[in-house]
Amino acid sequence: MISAPSGAGKTTLVANLLRSLPGLRFSVSHTTRRPRPGEREGREYFFVSRGRFEGMVKRGEFVEWAEVHGHLYGTSWKALRDAQAGGSDVLLDIDVQGHRKVRRRLREAASIFVLPPSFRELERRLRRRHLDQPAEIERRLADARREIHYWPEYDFLIVNDALASAVRALRSIVVGSRYRRLAQQDCAREIANGFGG
Repeated sequence: MISAPSGAGKTTLVANLLRSLPGLRFSVSHTTRRPRPGEREGREYFFVSRGRFEGMVKRGEFVEWAEVHGHLYGTSWKALRDAQAGGSDVLLDIDVQGHRKVRRRLREAASIFVLPPSFRELERRLRRRHLDQPAEIERRLADARREIHYWPEYDFLIVNDALASAVRALRSIVVGSRYRRLAQQDCAREIANGFGG
C-alpha cells in the first residue's frame, strides 16, 4: 500500500517502480470522478457512475473504499485476487482512510507513506502540473495539511525530494517486503516439514 498527499509525487514513483520491478502489478481502483486528459479506462482507474459504485459497496465488492475530494474511490477484492492468482505482488495506491481499512483486513500488507520535502514544495508541484482549478488546489492543500499527520501509521516513509533516490527507496522496500516472515511462511513451512521430527 502506498499513500501520499496529492502532489507528493506518488504517481510518478509508482510508474517508475512498475517499469523496473517484475512480478508487481498495480491495483486499478474504481472511481466516480471523470477521467483526466490522457487517462484510459482500466489503466489508471475504472471510471464508474456513483450509482454503480454504491451498488458495488452494497454487494461487498471492495476491500476498501472512501470519498476523497468529493469522489468515491475503491479497491476491489477481484483485482487483488486476480493479481495474486497470477503470482504477482499487488501495489495499492490508497488514501489514508483506505489504508486504515486495508490494514484491518490485510494485516500482512506493507504500507508506505510518501512525504513531500515541504509544504511549499507540495504547493509548487500542485500549481505547476496545471491539472486542477485554483479552488481544487486549495482543497488538496487543506487535505494535505490533515493527511500529513497520518505518517506514523505506516511501516515505511519516503521523502520524495529527488526522484531517483525515492524510486530506489521504494524499490528496496517492495523487494525487502517479499522476504518478510509472513510473505515467506508457506515456503518456510514446506521446507521445515521436509526436516521431519
